[in-house]
Amino acid sequence: MAYVDTNRRKQRFVFSNNNELYDDILRRKRIRSARQYSTLVLERIQSTATNGIQEVMHIWTTGDRYYKLASQFYGRAELWWVIALYNQKPTEGHLKRGDLIRIPVPIELVLYYL
Repeated sequence: MAYVDTNRRKQRFVFSNNNELYDDILRRKRIRSARQYSTLVLERIQSTATNGIQEVMHIWTTGDRYYKLASQFYGRAELWWVIALYNQKPTEGHLKRGDLIRIPVPIELVLYYL
């Protein structure tokens, strides 16, 4: 069974999962099924398309991590995914030393456009 959740302006499918692979877990938790959400697909935003978003250029170096950059520029390490999404590089493994990445600021405006 699936239905569409339109929360946060994006459509996502929600599935009730009662697959036998999860029988042991479901039984221990005394529930019949687990609710699972389809992967949310976010569209890439660009500063040229949005009024007020600026980009800070950063050269990727040894020891860099998305969460460290998010903490430095946004004050919130858990917003690492914004930098990853903006650069179309889902993990640090997709980057190499010397790569130029863009950090969109201010974060409030970036989150508004997402």
